[in-house]
Amino acid sequence: FLPPYALNLNLIERFWKYFKKIVLYNRYFESFADFKAACENFFRHPNQYRGDLRSLLTENFAIVGE
Repeated sequence: FLPPYALNLNLIERFWKYFKKIVLYNRYFESFADFKAACENFFRHPNQYRGDLRSLLTENFAIVGE
């Protein structure tokens, strides 16, 4: 059972949080083209982030309260 909105349990939410951390946080883009290039670069070079993503996108959850 997965609650309607479980940020830490939903793998895609963890992926987008990591994406924003790497691509967007503390960055200013002069133009939309620069922003788009940064996003595309992230998806063009997934091996660069393989270790982080592998440890982040796991289904090993701790069950609390049982």
